[in-house]
Amino acid sequence: MGLFSALLGNAGAVPQEELFQKYGPLLTEGETIELGFKLVRDTFIFTTKRLILVDVQGLTGSKREYTSVSYRCISRFSIETTGTFDLDAELKIWISSETNPSIKKQFNKSVNVYEVQKLLAYHVLK
Repeated sequence: MGLFSALLGNAGAVPQEELFQKYGPLLTEGETIELGFKLVRDTFIFTTKRLILVDVQGLTGSKREYTSVSYRCISRFSIETTGTFDLDAELKIWISSETNPSIKKQFNKSVNVYEVQKLLAYHVLK
C-alpha cells in the first residue's frame, strides 16, 4: 500500500500469512482467513465465518477493539468501482435493518473489488 493511498484512507490487501500470524488467536475452530485489508492502522478481515474489524485506538496504538460481524447479520452491501478520475473503490455494508451503511471502507486501486464482492456475496447469500 502506497503512502499517498494510506494518507487518503484507502485500504490495501494484506497477505493471509501475515494476518494469521497477527490475528490467528481470534479465530474459532475450523475458521480460516480468506481476505484481509489494512487501512492506515485499522484492519478488516473476511473469514470463513464472519467479518472481523480491528480498530486500533489511542495515540500509541496499544489499545484495540475487535468487532465481529456475522455474515447472516448483513442485510445488503454495495461496491463502487474506480473511475477515470476516481482512484479508490468503496465497499458499503448494511447491518440488519439499518437505513445507512454501518460499515464503509475505501480500497486503493490495487484491490480487486470484484473479488471482495464475490466473497461477501458467497457468505451473505448462503
